[in-house]
Amino acid sequence: MRDLALGIDLGTTALKAIVIDSSGKIYFEKSISQNLISTAPNFAEMDADAFFENTLRILSEVYKMGLDKRIASIGITGMVPTLIPVDENLKPLRYSIQQNDARAVEEIEYFKTAIDEDWYFNKTGNTINQQVIFPKWLWLKKHEPDVISKTKYIMGSYDFVSTKLTGNPHVELNWALESGLFNIKENKFDEEILSKVEIVKSILPQVVNPKEVVGYVSKEIEALTGFNSGVPVIGGSADHIASTLGVGLINEGDLLLKFGGAGDIMFVSDSLRIDKRLFIDFHDVEGKYVLNGCMASSGSVIKWYMNVIGENDFDKITDEAYKSSIGANGIIILPYFLGEKTPIFDAKARGVIFGLQLFHGRGDIFRSILESIVYGFMHHIDVLNEIGLDVKRVFISDGGAKNPLLRQITSDAIGLPLKYVKTNPGSSLGVAFLALLSVGLVKDVSAVETFVKDYETIEPNTSNTSLYREYFGLYKDLYKAVKPLYERLYKIQNKGG
Repeated sequence: MRDLALGIDLGTTALKAIVIDSSGKIYFEKSISQNLISTAPNFAEMDADAFFENTLRILSEVYKMGLDKRIASIGITGMVPTLIPVDENLKPLRYSIQQNDARAVEEIEYFKTAIDEDWYFNKTGNTINQQVIFPKWLWLKKHEPDVISKTKYIMGSYDFVSTKLTGNPHVELNWALESGLFNIKENKFDEEILSKVEIVKSILPQVVNPKEVVGYVSKEIEALTGFNSGVPVIGGSADHIASTLGVGLINEGDLLLKFGGAGDIMFVSDSLRIDKRLFIDFHDVEGKYVLNGCMASSGSVIKWYMNVIGENDFDKITDEAYKSSIGANGIIILPYFLGEKTPIFDAKARGVIFGLQLFHGRGDIFRSILESIVYGFMHHIDVLNEIGLDVKRVFISDGGAKNPLLRQITSDAIGLPLKYVKTNPGSSLGVAFLALLSVGLVKDVSAVETFVKDYETIEPNTSNTSLYREYFGLYKDLYKAVKPLYERLYKIQNKGG
């Protein structure tokens, strides 16, 4: 009886795999360490062969447990848009170039002068930045022409692994979109853009949808692992979109706030809306989109402050912050300790602690840090509201959400209840659910909500909301006031190179 699905997440620090049934029961979980490789400044690479070898290890273990005969479908997820050039035998020609690789500085500047950015944005929903593929491809042309000459296809990490499992080259829809070569309105690679960036269309495989079956586990894979051949493999998913599905975001107005080292925001829309202050992806649910953003610093600011004051007891410092007040007794922090990504895209921005007086204590500053993170998320919500989108349900997750004060500040400031997802396997669960859906083991996407079992609801004290909005207004005005000073500081710091 084939009643299970296997989901594999090709993470930057570990490959994570999960086997589940249609009720969300977990039969198998495994994590295998993977390493980021940086051999030069701004390089971020990984070993594509290791992605495949670690996947084979998972298939072998599932086989040894006797679960392979119950696996009905396999889904794979990973970061986008990783760049892997492969030859005619589907062998990687070099390490993968990861999404956060920043080597192509000169190439990005070149394309910004060669391509009208408004024209480009209206076609793709992308800006010309370090994530898109074609500046990295130009870098390879300059520095590794032998790789270019041998390349049969380019693809992402999860596309590469599912191609190796099935023998059918393809790229999933969100890899295509985030490559910067895809026309988001016409749903195809754009011939004009390909011409301008000098990429031949033949190296781009067919584009597939997330739950589309792209092929079947081959006899060669069965010989290597024992795992049954003939099991369908789906197109898979971008990792951040799979994790969005995995916590239950399926309806327009659903918002996920992820309190990690950085702060991620994901919002579901039923219609295509593009705005230069936000990123855009296709949802794993056909016909829906995910507007999303990333704050460069979130939990990392908390960690910095704890190190500075020599405190490692989060409960103790949180108790001190409870004794402060809304607005942290008049302190406002700009959390731009690593510059800022969305929604302001200001690499020169810096952290600011504003309003300090001699009576302030460390609990006030800690509370202000928590509030600043929430204000950063609220800034994104304002952008959504400005383009006609309303938040209806709010989900929160990741390590920072464990702090009860941060949860309550978030609920009060936004003025809505929160669904705090305490534990969740993340992307591997989301793509395993897609695999179940692809073969009819779950009948409707709404079933994913029953998979989220470990959660808590936080109700807002709405009497605090208006005061938080006033402080949030100061937060936004503070950035506008100091923005010219960031430019001056940058010039002074970089005098003489």
